[in-house]
This record gives sequence, structure tokens and C-alpha cells, in this order.
Amino acid sequence: MWPGRDEELPHDTDLRARLRHVYWIGGGSGAGKSTIARRLADRHGCRLYATDDVMGDHARRTTRQEAPFLHEFMAMDMDERWVNRSPELMLETFHWFRGEGFGLIVEDLLRLPPEPCVIVEGFRLLPHLVQPLLAAPEHAVWLLPTPDFRQAAFRGRAVPGKGFVRNTSDPAAAARNLAERDQMFTRRLRAETERLRLPVLKVDTTTTEDALAERVTALFRLMRRERHP
Repeated sequence: MWPGRDEELPHDTDLRARLRHVYWIGGGSGAGKSTIARRLADRHGCRLYATDDVMGDHARRTTRQEAPFLHEFMAMDMDERWVNRSPELMLETFHWFRGEGFGLIVEDLLRLPPEPCVIVEGFRLLPHLVQPLLAAPEHAVWLLPTPDFRQAAFRGRAVPGKGFVRNTSDPAAAARNLAERDQMFTRRLRAETERLRLPVLKVDTTTTEDALAERVTALFRLMRRERHP
């Protein structure tokens, strides 16, 4: 179920029940996952678990055998990662897109107490990996940005000299490759969520942050409550 780590995870039949307090927000890059997750966590008294924040820790907790694509990526220089390879190859070999380290997310969540609820967010939440863990289909949603929305969201970062692409020999080419790779990833998410009949929300340039937060809240059926210290 979880590439590379499933032998270390519990195999009990009530895993869905143990994660019934968890809500999952996945989706494409630039869709507003982090912003919406923070708003929901603050408003509804939930714990926030951002998968981006634990990527470094998870990388250190894996071996080459468990996560071969991750360790190959770590051995590359910046041009090998972002300039010299096609966006298609970048998509197919990107470790998080292949589910490497997903088991560590599950391990972390299982260590958390059942109260308060947990909002998990990040592009690492692949539909086919999350679906077996859902206590109910409405406990997860994938935010899928349109190309226009992504372009607007990343306009500042895509400028050469900004972000990690500035550490390549050709920041403009690296930014273009990254944008194309992420657009293909969003299309893949759209196809997979449709196949698995999982909830999605389209995010376009007319979508306001308030409206998106309300739509996710309604889907999750969250009730507003005070956050406990």
C-alpha cells in the first residue's frame, strides 16, 4: 500500500478508523492547499500537518533501497534536476510523485492523538495512496488549479533569479520545465481522482480564498470550534 515502508506500518483492519479524525487536502502546485489548510485548522481547532515541512526529515529517514528515486534525486546537481532533463522525465522520476516516503506520513499521523482533528496538506497526497485510508470519501479533497490560476500564483516565483531555480545555470529554462512538469502532474491528479471517484475542486482565477475555504469546510462537514491551548 505504501511504497518502501509498508512492511513497517500496522496491518490491522481498523486503520481507517484510527485515521477517522484526519482530513486530507491534496492537489497541484499553486492551488492554495497550504493557505486553505491553515485557515481551516485555525477556524476549526484542528492540528495542521504540512507534508512540505517534513520532507527533509522523511528524506533522512529513508534508505536508498526504500526510496531509490529520492536518493538518485539527492545525488544530482541543480542543473541535472531542473535544466538538463525533460519535464516528462522529471514527472516520471520525481520521488514524491511516485509515492516514496508516503508511509512516513502515515506513521507520523498514527503517532498523533485522536483529538483534535488533523488537517493534512500537500502535493504528496496521491489519490491512490490516500483513498484506502479514508473513513469517508468526504474526508479528502484535491484542489486542481487551472493553467491561468497557476500562472498567476507563480508569476513572482517563475521570474529568473527568484526561488531555488536561481541556483541553476539557466533559471528561465528551469522555471519553464518546472511549470510544465507541474501542469502534467495536475492532469494526472485529475484523471486519478476521476477514476477513484474522489472529491475535487477546480481553482481558477475567479476563485476567492474565502469561497474556496467555505467549499472545503462544507465538503469536510467541519463545525467551527475554539482551538484548545
